[in-house]
Amino acid sequence: MSSQSDKPARVQAMFARIVRRYDVMNRIMTLGRDQAWRQLTARALQLEGPAPRVLDLATGTGDIALAIAQEYPAATVIAADFTHPMLQAAQLKSRRQGRPVRHFVQGDALSLPFADASFDALTNGFLLRNVASLRLALREMRRVVKPGGRVACLEITHPGAPVFRQLFQLYFYRAVPVIGRLVTGDAQAYTYLPNSLTDFPRAPHLREMMLEAGFRDAHYQLLGLGAMALHIAIA
Repeated sequence: MSSQSDKPARVQAMFARIVRRYDVMNRIMTLGRDQAWRQLTARALQLEGPAPRVLDLATGTGDIALAIAQEYPAATVIAADFTHPMLQAAQLKSRRQGRPVRHFVQGDALSLPFADASFDALTNGFLLRNVASLRLALREMRRVVKPGGRVACLEITHPGAPVFRQLFQLYFYRAVPVIGRLVTGDAQAYTYLPNSLTDFPRAPHLREMMLEAGFRDAHYQLLGLGAMALHIAIA
């Protein structure tokens, strides 16, 4: 029987399995909106200064990191992920785009391989549901960002509107596993991904958790008819 103690290994193995069709499934699941949401996450950093250092945590295939590099050409972007095949895919994508991102690091969000206050800003997309300890992950993010730096977290959330919530649950819990099996051949992964939302904090609670972790001015913006949330806070 699986538990939180073996969650890191299970999540790492799962993302390694689905990397080849990961981008395709993201486009299908979000009806093509995920790229716009990632670009919005990059813009939310509002970076200033001559050469900011930015960490894109759980970079996956690198879309947010590449969006940051495009939005802020003077920034040094470090793309980190727990899963080595994801990092390889991100590196290949960066090379194809002229290497706008040059720094890739394999690392665990619960124990980041960076010194305190290493970054001017930090992003992550679809990370928070997958960590074994959300509180520890938030504290680690706060630790590695300089005081005054911005953090932007993009994540699926629980829709509030009753009718849309029912439609979303039918789609996310019933249709997505079927689509995932057809597209990737991995029904298990795309059963896990919807189920990872079930006990995940709602957007207002996640905001409170960010404040508890030491962030300030935490707020969020709902996207995708309330199915997505972009949380922004100051370290």
